[in-house]
Parts: sequence; structure tokens; C-alpha cells
Amino acid sequence: MNVNISALIDQYQNLIFSICYRTIGDYFAAEDLTQDTFLSAYRSLNTFDGENEKAWLCRIAVNKCTDYLKSAKRRSEPMDLADLPELQSRDGLPEQEAYEKSVRNTLLAFCQDLKEPYGEVAVLYFHEENSPEEIAKKLHRKLKTVQTQIYRARSMLQEMYRKEEPK
Repeated sequence: MNVNISALIDQYQNLIFSICYRTIGDYFAAEDLTQDTFLSAYRSLNTFDGENEKAWLCRIAVNKCTDYLKSAKRRSEPMDLADLPELQSRDGLPEQEAYEKSVRNTLLAFCQDLKEPYGEVAVLYFHEENSPEEIAKKLHRKLKTVQTQIYRARSMLQEMYRKEEPK
């Protein structure tokens, strides 16, 4: 059987890419899987019987996509932290505590810089971690008012953090 892999690529690359892209939904992964499909086809040319090359290539592509999706699922499964004691031991390290303190101090400073009534609500919600219900009781305000103020304070804080980001 004499099959020219270059001819197969020229004839079927768009089809194989579209199968991979529709299956995976990631353009760059689909490009890689398309290449993997033709590489696998090249490696198994000696076992190909020459019948229906289109179906043969499509089957290889589907198998590559299936394998990719299985491995992607494995990569995205959450890890049990009990299996990784070295990650757990990072809690309480001086540099971790210093970093967290720095983040909390920056947050407090930003909250205090907000104009009222947003500053007071932001400190209670974001820094002291009170619930909206607790804040409404403390400040003698309606819950809906507090929720709106939290929402607006969050937007203002996000803008302040964006301005602080290195460019």
C-alpha cells in the first residue's frame, strides 16, 4: 500500500481540524491534535489497508480528542490537600503571614480612602468580614441599602487596585 501522507494532509487537514476544534473548543489545542492525528497516521501507515482513508483519519482524530478530554479532566480535578503536606505546611510561615498582613493593610487603607457611606461599609464587610445583615443592624440601615453600598464599594476598590497594578 502506497499512501502519500502529504496528500492526506493537503486533502483532509481542514476536516480533521474542524473535528478537533468542535470536539475540544480550544483553537490551539485543536491545532496540536490535528498535528498529532497526522503524526499517528504516518506512524501507522504500514498497518493501514488503504480503504476509506477519510474515515480512518477521522477515527484517529476522534480518539485523540477523547484522550485529550480525559487527560484534561484529570488535570482539572481538585487535589486533596491531605496528600500534599508540604503545601499545608506553608501556612504559618513568616513570609506568608507577612504577605497576608500586607494585603489586609492595603485593603484597609483602600477601604478607608473611599468616600462615605462606602468607606465605613467597606471596612465592615471586606476587612472585618461582617455579613450584610450584621452591617445593616450595626449601622441601622436597610439591608438592601447596605447591599447596594457593598456592591458600589467593591467596584470602587477594584478600580483602586487596577490603578495600583504595575504596568
